[in-house]
Amino acid sequence: MNAPPRARTRPRRPVRREQLSDEVAARLRTDIMTGVLRPGTFIRLDDTAAQLGVSITPVREALRTLRGEGMVQLEPHRGHVVVPLNRSDVEDIFWLQGTIAKELAATAAERITPAEIDELEHLNDALAAAVGGHDLDEIASAEFAFHRTLNRSTGRIKLAWFLLHVARYLPGQLYAGDPEWGRSAVTGHREMIAALRHGDVDTVVRLTGGEFTDGARRLIARLDETKLWG
Repeated sequence: MNAPPRARTRPRRPVRREQLSDEVAARLRTDIMTGVLRPGTFIRLDDTAAQLGVSITPVREALRTLRGEGMVQLEPHRGHVVVPLNRSDVEDIFWLQGTIAKELAATAAERITPAEIDELEHLNDALAAAVGGHDLDEIASAEFAFHRTLNRSTGRIKLAWFLLHVARYLPGQLYAGDPEWGRSAVTGHREMIAALRHGDVDTVVRLTGGEFTDGARRLIARLDETKLWG
């Protein structure tokens, strides 16, 4: 038997600089949204790069991104400082996410196919297993996959894209680390799947809105505990 031709080996490509800066921005964004980086804190290039194990360049690019989002500001001769985050900012972020998500949910309830609903059930089973195993990365990944599949079923790609970009402000690890949230998410997804099978638009929209109301409540409670507002 002839062996298949061997593929020519190529050196492994390093992580793209854009991807690395996005990862640094995501980490800093989460720290700001959860009160780990408090308003008035200066984010030092050297210190941050050392903590995250990266060079200064992706940190600088990440800070440029966060500056464009209004999460940090550049003070001449001093560096980047975290801007104040108040309760209404958090409420506005969740209101925007919830508004878009409910619109997508209504469309999904009307357009989703039985095969796509089966896929949602499979993904929710994966979420349940991750919650049972207390695997934070798997919990966050399974939750993301569930909603991505639901949103893609709508065919409204641009609106789903907007939701994806607003969702970057959701501190996924905060929720994944809360066992009660995980169990509630699995139960809520099961109810949503049942409603999708029956074409119950109102229930799908109500459950979707409830997820964002609950998410805002949990994050605000976390920030209250850190006394961020004070």
